[in-house]
This record gives sequence, structure tokens and C-alpha cells, in this order.
Amino acid sequence: MPLLFLLFFVAVPATELYIMIEVGSEIGAFATIWLVILTAVIGGWLVRQQGISTIFRMRQQLDQGEAPAFDMLQGILLAVAGISLLLPGFVTDTIGFLLLIPPLRHLLVLRWLKNSQIITPAGEKPDVTIIREEILYSREGDIIEGEFKRNGQDDSKPQS
Repeated sequence: MPLLFLLFFVAVPATELYIMIEVGSEIGAFATIWLVILTAVIGGWLVRQQGISTIFRMRQQLDQGEAPAFDMLQGILLAVAGISLLLPGFVTDTIGFLLLIPPLRHLLVLRWLKNSQIITPAGEKPDVTIIREEILYSREGDIIEGEFKRNGQDDSKPQS
């Protein structure tokens, strides 16, 4: 965790600063500043468009009684894209624009779901996954939790 903190708060800004200085020495300081502002504006507009599209897809899924989990994860990636596009710099802008590519976002969500063992390849059962609300599957066999009632028996009498 400390390494991640060091990477995010020291290495990324240092890299951004170095690249901005290099680009500024080639195209000029004002052109570099305008380029950073332009990428933020264009990126913000694209994130807004794709975010609205994702919200509409989620709403359709909810109306059909489905859980929009996949689109919610894509929405999180769109939020990360928006934040990285608003941060000044070319590295974060590149990450943000890459996250705006729908097939790449789709691939990242699928890869994350596969690595987190929430979904598994067809035919395989995960170690432990909650399917629906009450059914648990494990590699040892199927375990189904639930309540039952025998026909013709009174519930008020204790069983012996």
C-alpha cells in the first residue's frame, strides 16, 4: 500500500511534469497549456456523452428486471476516465482517453470480473459464489439452503 501511495502521489506527478516540460520545450509553453486544457474539455464532453449512454442502458436493464452490474462497473471506469482527463498532464489524459474506448473498457471489466472470481469461464464453478439469493455452489458439491414444509403436518406441533 505505501508503494501504491508513493507511485500515485509522487511518480505520476513527476512523470507528468517531466513530459509537460519536454512538450513545452518543443511546442512552447502556451501551446502546451492550451493542449492540456483542450484535452480536458474534449475528454469531459466525451465522458458526459458515454456516461449518459451508460445510464440509459442501466435504466433499460432495471426496467427489464435485470441487475445492471456490468454497466455499473463500466460507469466506474468512466468516472476514473473523467478524473484522469481533468487532471493536468499527458499521461493521465492518455489513460483517460484509453478508458473512453468502449471495447477496451468492456475488456477491462471482463478481466477484472474473471480475476476477482465473480464470474468464471463456461463449465467451471467458482470456489464459492452466491447465485441468486439462497443457492451456494462449491467445488465439493451443490449446497442449497432454504426452508421446507411437509404436506399434511401442523407447524405448531414439535417433531419428535
